[in-house]
Amino acid sequence: MTKLKLSSVEDEKPVKVTVTLSAALHRNLVVYAEILARDSGKAIDPGKLIAPMLERFIASDRGFRKAYRSSGNRL
Repeated sequence: MTKLKLSSVEDEKPVKVTVTLSAALHRNLVVYAEILARDSGKAIDPGKLIAPMLERFIASDRGFRKAYRSSGNRL
């Protein structure tokens, strides 16, 4: 099994956002989805990876957490 940072994709009520991606980033999302599908046995739409990847990125960003907390918010 491949060790990916993203292990599953939650199915929540979505908020529609339009994003323009570079062709290279789209190709990488397609490949990532293929690897995830191979490892999990379930096919996944590459577009559904964007939100969990952003969530994971934000959750691991220490600078963001520090700024967020100093603004009076709590995680």
